[in-house]
Amino acid sequence: MEVFANAGIMARATMFVGLLPLTMGIVYAFWPTEQRLMLMRTLSLATVFAAVAGVGLGFINELRFLSRSATVTFSQQVAAGLAESLVTLFFDFGCLAVAWLGVTVGLWRRHESVGG
Repeated sequence: MEVFANAGIMARATMFVGLLPLTMGIVYAFWPTEQRLMLMRTLSLATVFAAVAGVGLGFINELRFLSRSATVTFSQQVAAGLAESLVTLFFDFGCLAVAWLGVTVGLWRRHESVGG
């Protein structure tokens, strides 16, 4: 939880994007429609881009830190910064995994309701 408290505004924004397909996946599990599935696809793509942007920004910030240090060494602080930059990737892809499980349930329910 400490990682979330230390996250900057951009890291929080990229993690927020992951909540959108998660919510849509849960909604789709209960009320599956073709329009919601189409939104799920585009929200998933946006989440992938946000996750990659979050990791990229984390690496950029870590490289800026290293460039301003008197001695460039791989320290505990650098390792912590790199680990924190991967949090957005973990969070967003975790949200996507759960979201697409919701889509799976919704597709199964649609198939069952059609009489398949």
